[in-house]
Amino acid sequence: MNNNTFTCHKISEGIAEGGALISTDDIMFYLIDPKTGVVIEKGHALEGKSVSGKILIFPGGKGSSVVQADGLYQLSINNNSPKAMIIQNPETVLVASAIIMEMPMVDRLVPEFYSEIVDGDLIRVDANNGTVTKL
Repeated sequence: MNNNTFTCHKISEGIAEGGALISTDDIMFYLIDPKTGVVIEKGHALEGKSVSGKILIFPGGKGSSVVQADGLYQLSINNNSPKAMIIQNPETVLVASAIIMEMPMVDRLVPEFYSEIVDGDLIRVDANNGTVTKL
């Protein structure tokens, strides 16, 4: 593998390419406007930024399972969901939602990945083969 490719653990299969959007805060998908994909949670690291079509890199989810699943579903039916998710602390409801919505989701990346990738980097998540590549 080239030095821009990192191994990961597949949670939900699929392949996606897009711009990286990095959150240092856990995400409550219910506090993302489904019509725009913009994070509306006050004081959030991504407040005012859109997750639509991005490769979302974040620590984990927050909030009840119902609002998490519904928030992600609302984004999906409005074509404003992330293309893929790279999560540090996966939880059952987000894992199940990603699988149901056929959204690639991976975890267990090496610390170097998080120090090398910056917002806007074009990356490719290949959950099927367990790799994330900076393009």
